[in-house]
Amino acid sequence: MPAATIYKICPAPAWREAERQGRYRGSADDMRDGFIHFSAPSQVAGTLAKHFAGQTGLFLIAVDAVALGDALVWETSRGGELFPHLYGELDLGAVADVFTLSTRADGSHVVPELVS
Repeated sequence: MPAATIYKICPAPAWREAERQGRYRGSADDMRDGFIHFSAPSQVAGTLAKHFAGQTGLFLIAVDAVALGDALVWETSRGGELFPHLYGELDLGAVADVFTLSTRADGSHVVPELVS
């Protein structure tokens, strides 16, 4: 069964703008691909390492996957794993929590304990 909580990694300024607007439309990569990329709890560390290494000022957004309804689709991606993709905007009412991600000296991120 797919995770009940999924996660979006987002630069702080983009997330603050989403909070002002009441919805998140996605990053440039999301817009290019036609959906908002999310990670299951077990995929967050890998996504950070692959796409965000050394980046600071990031938030980890915890989202109630069930609240997204049929717009959330689990599709095969990196390494044949199923990843959650949201076809539409993220309504901030589905957001369960927002974590500030800190980085270690080597540029890797400290991932908080995640619920699935």
